[in-house]
Amino acid sequence: MLEEIYAEVEAMMVKALEALSRNLSGIRTGRASTSILDGIRVDYYGTATPLNQLASISTPEPRLLMIKPYEQPLIADIEKAILADKSLGLNPSNDGQVIRLPIPELTGERRIEMTKIARGRAEEARVAVRHARRDGLDLVDDAKKEGEVSEDDARHCHDHVQEMTDKNTKRIDEIIKQKEAEIMEI
Repeated sequence: MLEEIYAEVEAMMVKALEALSRNLSGIRTGRASTSILDGIRVDYYGTATPLNQLASISTPEPRLLMIKPYEQPLIADIEKAILADKSLGLNPSNDGQVIRLPIPELTGERRIEMTKIARGRAEEARVAVRHARRDGLDLVDDAKKEGEVSEDDARHCHDHVQEMTDKNTKRIDEIIKQKEAEIMEI
């Protein structure tokens, strides 16, 4: 019974860490990375479709992204979608075949802003980890009320869930510290 609770809590916490990693990969660091376009959705026959399903995205140079649509008429729609995402701050240019996205150098002010965004996403992950802890503790308390778990086992389980929470919160802190260093790197 307790092992099932541990496994469920651990799975929820791992999902929170994976979501944090995905969210942080979309934050611009001054270098070209195809992951900064992961959140872009393009109107494709009335459906908001992820950009990476409509075009190939490459990084031919450290500060340049190149987008080659699978269908040429999509160029205008892709440009419109990129311009609509103000958080990116990118200006696409096209030659009729491909879209080029030059990645400008981040200013000191913009780097600080990006670290604040990254910290916000880390806090969201911490909240998700705490929610997983709360859900796990609720399961333990319910099992104790039902008589499936003894008082000592419940107390031990509470301690174990808290250790898991502390371990994952520490991992979040390490991830965000690494991302902040990457953002502030000139």
